[in-house]
Amino acid sequence: MSVVETETPSPGFRWSLTAEDIAWIVLLAVLALCQEDLDYNASLMLLCLAIFQVLEPKFAFFHTSKGHVAGPFIKMVLCYLLVGWAHGINSGFYPIFLLPIIAAATVLDLSGTIFFIVLACVAYSSFLLYVDWKEVYLPPSQLRLLCLRIFFFPMVGLAVYQQARGKRLEMARTKAAADELVESNRNLRRAQVSLRRSERLAALGQLTAGLAHELRNPLGTIKASSELLAKPATQQKQELVQELAGYITSEVDRTNTLVSRFLDFARPLQLTTTRGDLREIISESVSQAKGRAEAKNVHIHAAAPEYPLESSFDPPLLTLAVTNLIQNAIDASNDGGSVEIALNDLGIETQISVRDHGSGIPPEHLESIFNPFFTTKSNGTGLGLPLVSKIVDEHRGKIAVHSDAANGTLFEITLPTTIES
Repeated sequence: MSVVETETPSPGFRWSLTAEDIAWIVLLAVLALCQEDLDYNASLMLLCLAIFQVLEPKFAFFHTSKGHVAGPFIKMVLCYLLVGWAHGINSGFYPIFLLPIIAAATVLDLSGTIFFIVLACVAYSSFLLYVDWKEVYLPPSQLRLLCLRIFFFPMVGLAVYQQARGKRLEMARTKAAADELVESNRNLRRAQVSLRRSERLAALGQLTAGLAHELRNPLGTIKASSELLAKPATQQKQELVQELAGYITSEVDRTNTLVSRFLDFARPLQLTTTRGDLREIISESVSQAKGRAEAKNVHIHAAAPEYPLESSFDPPLLTLAVTNLIQNAIDASNDGGSVEIALNDLGIETQISVRDHGSGIPPEHLESIFNPFFTTKSNGTGLGLPLVSKIVDEHRGKIAVHSDAANGTLFEITLPTTIES
């Protein structure tokens, strides 16, 4: 006899009165009321059976392997005593033997179910031993009825076992499918981790190659200028010395700027999110870009809702991203042009858009503008837009660009209202 594996609850006793418990109490109470001349012992056994039926699921022991056998056995004993004290073989309570049979069929295997079926048949048939055959005569019709009652036990027991087995098999298939899905998800996560690691290594190689390429020009200028400064003929020409020193200073500044921008882009971003009004980000970004706009005679127009637009974000990083977009839009604008910034409420998302009316981005460059070190500016580093994209990604947002020669360029940052961890 083996026990079907089931989930074991926490040890101890869990008290709670459920609708099922009330149904059992009412059912057994009705059985007691419908039975005539029920004596004290039979009433007591019926009460004990009702109490055990209600309390059994609440004890952790009866959810273990031993408990799955002990539960139906205790019910069998209580049913035997109940039928014995309620007129034995002629008791109207004989169907109560189905209770331990059904209990066994739902938690035990076929051999355990057959064991309790046989035990119920033997228990009920044993009451024939208490019949005084000298005074009692059972006609063939009553004998057939007695056999029919006994035959009824295995029919119900096996039918319940078959249904329970089908349900257990279905649960097992569902669990196996769930386990397979979990394992597939684990493998997918491992593959994603490996892919991200490969992408990081590839990006690192690309960044290193780009940085080396960008550093080669200023280093070449510095080297050539220093070699000229070392020549005696050059040292006698004060104007040339000052010019060469100016080259070295400007190239060192350029190199320092490039390295600083590279470090800003390469270092991992640590978001320190806070709940705040996005209108303040727009205001601060416009304020930081105001000087560049005035220098190029470009007008900035900002539009935002009149009500606070709350969201979760990192103020310094998001301000840096929006400021970079505004500065790029100013650089792309003609003298006397305009840059338009808009903050839109999309419900569960918020959109920040920056538009210029310049000549637009060539179609062949649109797919490369977020790549590190890609730039069309003579003095650009090609790290501004990649840094903007990285900041937006860290905020679980999206960035899109639309550009053509007739309408200029539009950048759209879409951010969730709340950043999920």
